Amino acid sequence: MDSLKFVAASVLLGSLLAGTAFAQSPTYGVGRTPTPDELRRMDISISPDGHELPPGRGTVKEGAQVFIQKACIGCHGAGGVGGLAPNLVSKKSGDNVWKQDRVLPLRAPYATIVWDFIHRGMPLGLEGTLTPDEVYSVTAYLLFLNKVIPEDMVLDQKNLPKVKMPIGDEYGKPPPEFKLNTPRLEGYPY
Repeated sequence: MDSLKFVAASVLLGSLLAGTAFAQSPTYGVGRTPTPDELRRMDISISPDGHELPPGRGTVKEGAQVFIQKACIGCHGAGGVGGLAPNLVSKKSGDNVWKQDRVLPLRAPYATIVWDFIHRGMPLGLEGTLTPDEVYSVTAYLLFLNKVIPEDMVLDQKNLPKVKMPIGDEYGKPPPEFKLNTPRLEGYPY
């Protein structure tokens, strides 16, 4: 019986060693190291300081036109409200961002996040097809509709990271009414 246990242990050990060796076996020419250009194209994240933003510019007026031309209005509704997709403009106003609707142009801690989301994720089904100028324009339009920037402001890669977002220093902090171990408050993500 001991010899049977020895054989079973040997087979098990052999299987583990063979599995490890197989996992470290050569690739047989499948796959390759990406080139620096390929890595650069895959690195599409935009940081808060915006140093990865591409050259471009956009105005509120141009953004309103892009919003119509690229069918944003079809999902989000006229003026960013009332469509089947989430509203892009808060229906509530006031100085307290926590009392307003949860919309990206208000709740994003940095304006570069708004730009990045539009650039990567819009329009639905045609993600990534907007030019940098179109993305700057739609970003300007949405920030204007939410009273973050003035109507005459031209957004570009230099001033977009400097836009002061309404959530300001409140980003990462719970709303003032939050108390530990209590049920979630209506409309808050906590």
